[in-house]
Order: sequence, then structure tokens, then C-alpha cells
Amino acid sequence: MNFTVLIPARLASTRLPNKPLADIGGAPMVVRVAQRVMSVTGASGRVRVVVAADSPSIISACQAHGIDALLTRADHPSGSDRLAEACQLLGLGDEEIVVNVQGDEPLIDPSLVGAVAQLLTQRPEASMSTAAHAIDSWVDFTNPNVVKVVLDARGLALYFSRAPIPYWRDQPGTLPSPAPLRHIGIYGYRVGFLRQFPSLPQAPIEITEALEQLRAMWHGHRIAVHVAAHAPGPGVDTPEDLERVRRLFGS
Repeated sequence: MNFTVLIPARLASTRLPNKPLADIGGAPMVVRVAQRVMSVTGASGRVRVVVAADSPSIISACQAHGIDALLTRADHPSGSDRLAEACQLLGLGDEEIVVNVQGDEPLIDPSLVGAVAQLLTQRPEASMSTAAHAIDSWVDFTNPNVVKVVLDARGLALYFSRAPIPYWRDQPGTLPSPAPLRHIGIYGYRVGFLRQFPSLPQAPIEITEALEQLRAMWHGHRIAVHVAAHAPGPGVDTPEDLERVRRLFGS
């Protein structure tokens, strides 16, 4: 299986300035993300890992550590626009597969990346793939910052929501059985669809839920979902997150 991992890296961050360049164990965070992914998927030589950055300083930091990186425009309105430009700059064909790994996930499980890519090769009816894991906490289930997903019998997404879905009507206040699923923010795309996606009109449900993946579903595209056995490692959004990841990285 051949695929490309794209790691978008944007220098501006309101909660953590210069986040991609934050030091973790002697290397910038975006470099740690790339190294993490390459530690498994890059070993076969069939997977290319590329950082798509909006700043020459990120490019320089990646190159200093032997990480492939390319400079994209700084005015992209969304991450998917940056990914689409990266696909064009890399000359990727419409049937090729790319996996979007966020540049603030230095503890991501590399096997999850491969699973999301593999899923697209198995599900030709899907334009995208992503991942989820079981929720075992009522607090998480009712937290609007925890995105939930409901699947059909084939493992394709029926809906994503910040609301607690599916809701157990006859046993309110109880987690449904089987366990509800928490969405993990990693995506696989067919390149042809990714080129098209930024030009699709926003969907009403996307605006309401503030979930970009609902745009794809609203326009009739299917999203295949890999159910992981475990929750992913913590990402980095705040200075407190960064300190926690630094401790975990050094342990």
C-alpha cells in the first residue's frame, strides 16, 4: 500500500504562539510528529511523510532534522485548503491516498495512520476515512467538546455530533450499549476528492455543529471509520498540554 502522510503546520496560534516549533525533547514539535509517523510507516519505503507549512521557519526546522517539507500559502482559510495545495505541489494523482496527521499530535500511534489509509483501500465507496474509539465515561459522552460518531452496519459514518449520540431513550443518564464512539481527528482522503472538497459549499449542519467533515456527508460522500482499541495520546493546544506532553515524552 502506497500513501502520503501530510502534516499541516501553521505558525500562528492564539493559545500557543509558534506551536509547531515548540521544543519537545530537543526537537520542534512538528518534527516529533513526523518522526513518530515515520518510525513505523516509513520503514517500508512505501509511505512518504511531508510537512505542509505556512512559514519558512518551519521549513528550515524540518530540513535541519531531515524531514521533507514544502511551503504552502499563508492565507488558506482551512486545513483542507492547505492539504489540497500540498497535493498539487507534490503532483499526486486523483486515486492516490493521503492521510492528514495534525502537527500538534507528537504522541500519535503510528499504527493508527496505517489503519486509516488501509481502510480507504478496502472501502472504494468512501471518499474519506477517519477513526474513533469507545467512550467509557458519561462526562465525555455529554461533553460538547468530545465529538461523537454513529456508524452503519458497514462501518461508514451516519453522523458526527457534539451531542450525546446515540441517546438511550429508555435508560436516560446511562451510556448506550454497545458503547458510543468518540471521533479521533485523523483523516484519510482520496486526492481527487480532497482537491474538490474546499470548493464545496458549506453545509448547514456543518455550520451548526462546527464540524467540517459534515460538509462531505451533506454533499453525499461517505466516510469510513476505523474503530481503534484505545484512545489516542494527548495533543497540544495549550501551554499546559505542552508541559504534559513533554513529561510523557521524557518518561
